[in-house]
Amino acid sequence: MKKAQIVFVLTIIVFSGFKADKPAYSLFDIEGKSVKYKKMLNELANADVVLFGELHNNPISHWLQLELSKDLFDINKENLILGAEMFETDNQLLIDEFINGVITTSRFEAEARLWPNYKNDYKPLVEFAKDSGLQVIATNIPRRYASVVNSDGFEGLEELSDEAKKYLPPLPVAYDSTLSCYKSLLGMGNGMGPHITPNFPKAQAIKDATMAHFIVKNWEDGNLFLHFNGAYHSDNFESINWYLKQAMPGLKILTITTVSQKNVNELNEDNLGKADYTICVVDNMTTTY
Repeated sequence: MKKAQIVFVLTIIVFSGFKADKPAYSLFDIEGKSVKYKKMLNELANADVVLFGELHNNPISHWLQLELSKDLFDINKENLILGAEMFETDNQLLIDEFINGVITTSRFEAEARLWPNYKNDYKPLVEFAKDSGLQVIATNIPRRYASVVNSDGFEGLEELSDEAKKYLPPLPVAYDSTLSCYKSLLGMGNGMGPHITPNFPKAQAIKDATMAHFIVKNWEDGNLFLHFNGAYHSDNFESINWYLKQAMPGLKILTITTVSQKNVNELNEDNLGKADYTICVVDNMTTTY
């Protein structure tokens, strides 16, 4: 064997060793079994709605969101719709104007109420959508109205103008206080500060209800709506998922969550069953903020 060939083989062996010994993440199905990305992709491509639950500062989440968007676009083409918790419903016009080239990048970023990590974590998705001619749907309630619920409960929304209510789901909003996603929040006072009141879970529920409403409003048969949200808002098939099922029981919804563990070769017991697919990321992964 020639020297160059030996070096090449050794390089492959060394690289493979690093890859096997230092995986950044692993994929698992709902039963905690290891699954290939391709298998997950093929199943997601046949869903009506995919809820991609991220850890907001996790680079693997954001990288896979972009890769998944590209791969689903290759399969579903113009039938793919992107939507996100990170954009509030009263900013939809700005998003549309940017996607359609009416306003510049700098004008969009100056006027939209973007998350501080937008440029690192979400801008690549929006730019991809713009280049591909895809819709990006703002699904989250304007934060000022979530604050109304936190202060005054759902009843506070009834006092808003008809114009303001265009950015909300239809009122009154259904609410199941027994769902673990909301019930657990009332026991988080020690970790969340002294301001946890019975309205706090409702302020989270109105976000879920709004996101579900604008997903359904912008979905039609034959579409795939890929939605990005914090894992809390779709874990355990509650939150957004629950509201989607109330609105359209026949929707085929698949969920993805992101978890962080020291060992990514096997899911910890407390991470089992959170979603149809779990991205398990090594817990010393560098964060985006």
